[in-house]
Amino acid sequence: MLGNEVSGDGSGRRALILVENLSVPFDRRVWQECATLRDAGWEVHVICPQGEKRDTEPEVVIDGVRIHRYPLRAATGGPAGYLKEYGSALWHTARLARKVGPVHVVHACNPPDLLFLSARWLRRRGARFVFDQHDLVPELYLSRFDRGKDLLYRAVCAVERRTYRAADVVLATNESYRDVAVSRGGKRPEDVFVVRSAPQIERFQPVPPEPELKRGKPHLLCYLGVMGPQDGVDYALRALAKLRDELGRTDWHAVFVGSGDAFDAMVELSRQLGLTEQVQFTGRIPDADLLRYLSTADVCLSPDPRNPLNDVSTMNKVLEYMAMGRPIVSFDLKEARVSAGDAAVYAPANDEAQFAELITELLDDPDKRARMGKIGQERIGGQLSWRNSQASLLAAYAAACRDRDAVSASGPVRTRKKRQRS
Repeated sequence: MLGNEVSGDGSGRRALILVENLSVPFDRRVWQECATLRDAGWEVHVICPQGEKRDTEPEVVIDGVRIHRYPLRAATGGPAGYLKEYGSALWHTARLARKVGPVHVVHACNPPDLLFLSARWLRRRGARFVFDQHDLVPELYLSRFDRGKDLLYRAVCAVERRTYRAADVVLATNESYRDVAVSRGGKRPEDVFVVRSAPQIERFQPVPPEPELKRGKPHLLCYLGVMGPQDGVDYALRALAKLRDELGRTDWHAVFVGSGDAFDAMVELSRQLGLTEQVQFTGRIPDADLLRYLSTADVCLSPDPRNPLNDVSTMNKVLEYMAMGRPIVSFDLKEARVSAGDAAVYAPANDEAQFAELITELLDDPDKRARMGKIGQERIGGQLSWRNSQASLLAAYAAACRDRDAVSASGPVRTRKKRQRS
């Protein structure tokens, strides 16, 4: 059993964070959570997949956080590929969780909504379970696969219900997700904490613009983020084609930074639209190069279309654009407005022609661009700052373990003794 009830600090207590979607510390939200818990006195362990070009070591200690990584091949070929990926991830996660041993809190980040299965052994030994809901997986399924509410969708919903049921507390990335946890998940409002993702301000510091990145054009447009089927890069490309063909604007160069399973399809779509000379795809790039592009950009693009997931999700790229003081063109999504406010202009949902019109308006109004950029930076430094999320995260951990008989018994967490090699 575990010892001592959790209070404001985590001295002598252990937390295990489970991640399947990204490696750590590449997953910036998870890494910020790790640092917050470490600074509050927690001993923090992470189990996550290995990266392809970074985060490749099977086990490493970074800034006092011990990270255990496993090999994982990303899904291909639709839902069946994800079942194979998730099965492998669950096996490795359970294996490494046993190696870590008992903890006070096991903290599972979705997707998928299956990590509670790997956490069962730890929960039986007294660990409290924190569900960190990065995505609404039923909405993700509907938005990504366009299969409707079929048998797999119903299975996804059932797994989400199991995860909610297992959770002592839920971390929601915004108020929309919190509402889902209460209404659909049946959680008590006092057990759901909004822990917003926020960019690392020290990472997103503007540098002097480099006009040569505009490839001889007066203006630079920039997209930053994942390129999956639901992320709207195709909407952005079609809007840029309209910007050129219907509005007669050729005074811009566009750069798309990032990667994902739709990357090759987006490069091909750009070719089909005749945009090859004006649109550049960089793939993932080092932070220094990212800052050069964002610092030079005149307008940043957030083309996520309205669908069941995007309308209620907070987009990291929007927050990162704001941290860099860049004006944003977005489709009119509920949570986009909550995040960006007047730091963005909003086209009617999925209206590519209006998206192009708004790009033109901003390109022609440098004073408005400057005002919008300042608004964004002020919001990131104030109400949307990580400082506020830190307080909510620590309150969630305290609530997860408060007044629980299983956390009040017989001494500190036991750790396994390593076998001596003969």
